[in-house]
Amino acid sequence: MSKYKPPNLGSEGIMKKGILTKREREVFELLIDNKTTNEIAVILNISEKTVRNHISNAMQKLGVKGRAGAVVELLKLGELSL
Repeated sequence: MSKYKPPNLGSEGIMKKGILTKREREVFELLIDNKTTNEIAVILNISEKTVRNHISNAMQKLGVKGRAGAVVELLKLGELSL
């Protein structure tokens, strides 16, 4: 008997856990701490362009427009907490 457990999918077929990479999660945690793109880049020792790329990639995965929409969706999915 297999112990395989199917992934927990949301209403749009997105896995509820593990949507973000570790770095994307770090970026969004800093965003909800009201950090700017520049501040996030300095804190994580990456370029501002890389920060924007992480945000863009996460928004694409979630199918949302804008950072605020991504944060709301990630909160709904339990990926982030306040």
